[in-house]
Amino acid sequence: MPEEQSQTIMAVDELQAIIQRCQILEEADFKGEDFNLFQVAGQKCLEDGYAAQLLEVIQNEKNKVIIKNMGWNLISPLVRCIFMYKQEDDKREHCLKILDQLAQLCNPKELFLGLLEQIEQTSGEQVCQTVMLLLQPLQTVLLKLHNKKAYSVGLSLAMIMNQLTPLPVPYTKQQIQEDKLGLCQCCNAVVDFAKPFVNEVVKNMEKSSEYNDMELKEELLKFCMKSLKYPLLTAQLEQLEGIEEHPFRHFATEIIDILWDIGEVIPLVFLHNKGKSPHWENQEFADIERKNSAESVACLSYLMFVQHFGIDCFPMVFSPSYLLQCNMTHIEVLLKRTEESVLSKGLDLFESCLLRMEDNSLLHQYLEFRDFLSVPQDLVKVMTLCPIEHLRKKSLNILQLFIDKFDAEGKHTLFRCLLKTSNHAGVEGYIIKNIKDQIHLSLTKACDNIWFTGHHLMSLLDLVLLLPEGAETDLLQNSDRIMASLNLLRYLVIKDSESDNQTGVWTTLAKIEENFLKPLHVGLNMSKAHYEAEIKNKKENRREAHGSNKVCSVTVSGEKMPAMTTEMQLQVLHSALFTFDLIESVLARVEELIEAKVKTVMDENS
Repeated sequence: MPEEQSQTIMAVDELQAIIQRCQILEEADFKGEDFNLFQVAGQKCLEDGYAAQLLEVIQNEKNKVIIKNMGWNLISPLVRCIFMYKQEDDKREHCLKILDQLAQLCNPKELFLGLLEQIEQTSGEQVCQTVMLLLQPLQTVLLKLHNKKAYSVGLSLAMIMNQLTPLPVPYTKQQIQEDKLGLCQCCNAVVDFAKPFVNEVVKNMEKSSEYNDMELKEELLKFCMKSLKYPLLTAQLEQLEGIEEHPFRHFATEIIDILWDIGEVIPLVFLHNKGKSPHWENQEFADIERKNSAESVACLSYLMFVQHFGIDCFPMVFSPSYLLQCNMTHIEVLLKRTEESVLSKGLDLFESCLLRMEDNSLLHQYLEFRDFLSVPQDLVKVMTLCPIEHLRKKSLNILQLFIDKFDAEGKHTLFRCLLKTSNHAGVEGYIIKNIKDQIHLSLTKACDNIWFTGHHLMSLLDLVLLLPEGAETDLLQNSDRIMASLNLLRYLVIKDSESDNQTGVWTTLAKIEENFLKPLHVGLNMSKAHYEAEIKNKKENRREAHGSNKVCSVTVSGEKMPAMTTEMQLQVLHSALFTFDLIESVLARVEELIEAKVKTVMDENS
């Protein structure tokens, strides 16, 4: 007899011997030794390729009680063998049938724990494959459970999501199409797995408006919240050309459908009611729970108001300003993140809310809400610190959109806030240009705008027409702000006559000269002298070094610049001098205009 055939007989005979021994025992008489012998013999049959014979044993009606009690022990070797065989292999097909039979015959509680243990032990590239393989038997088992069903469903979903979360989320079109680890496919399979339990909650809610069994509903809510944070928060959710059904868009639709079905969308978006949060004695855990929940709800708002998932069910009774107010918290959460995929969602949500509104329609009272002042400050950080150019540009456009929506008093308050908090000369210059535009509207319109004329304007000009550190101010670093301030002052002197003095600039001219013009003159003289001396020094050093290829360093605006040749340093220093000359020429023009206007008034009075 060939050795291979004798091994087959041995493996199958060992299993049959154990089966025959157990058949004569009562269920209560099964011992630990019986379980171990069954597991070892069954595993040997699987590993040696005799799944067909094992399947016959399991399908035999006489062995029903044995399989019910001992079958769950075969889950681990069974999963290993399924992955070992190729897709078209008959042995793999036999293993899959065994898995299905075990789901039907085994003790639900024991099999449930065996399946969860298998999911928990998987890692790396096999996570999604293992989860998708075991979802169907796990669902079958959960539907049989009666005691602690909600807890078991919640434990299953939590375990699955915890295993998926470390996997990278496909972002580019190519990554989504390849779905290398199977995450896209797996996420949608998990939603299908949850559907019978969603239907159960819906059915119970329909039976009674006072549905009190909230446990299963809360477990499904937790699953949806986790899904919103991962993978949807970081996923690419725009419609991609060439992908007929975007897997993450489909997944997002399904998650929002579940939230609508269990009645949680409106409470989440508007009331920020995130269900019963677990009580943590450790404050750090409580803070993490709050942060995770906030990010999930922010993603939900993005899906609804930007991608319009589930929007058909949304009541169209809310004003655009109220929608903006409700979403500012979510926008702030998204803008605090630095990843492109999350940051772009925050900008898109902010833009979407603003585009619903008419210009000048947002009342200044909204700035009493903390978010309405903190979010534009977050926008400024994106504009100045984000390394991604298209997001910097978009944030600037959205800041302008935000400014445009406020009434005059709101714009005035917002300008004051940004001038005090931005700490960036480019942003301050941009705000000053906006102030100039508002003054122009006030002076050219028939209606009188008190917020950009008279004493209200003066309170803004006090912040604009001054040097932050007097003559010691770093003029190069603050050049954008200084040029914008000079251009504003030039505009005021030209447009507002001393006799009208609508802006109040003529009554505060002495103060402007003291706080702004004189210190600027002194600062320009000091800066030019410093940079001219530096240029002279570099030229002398170059002659001494007999060439311009020597690498050295230079300090500009208090910061040491990267190593560069003397020629490169000289270019930088000359550029700085050019900036000072530009400021000086505008300053001279402003002073000429002031002098000419004052002389004209004096001549008229004499």
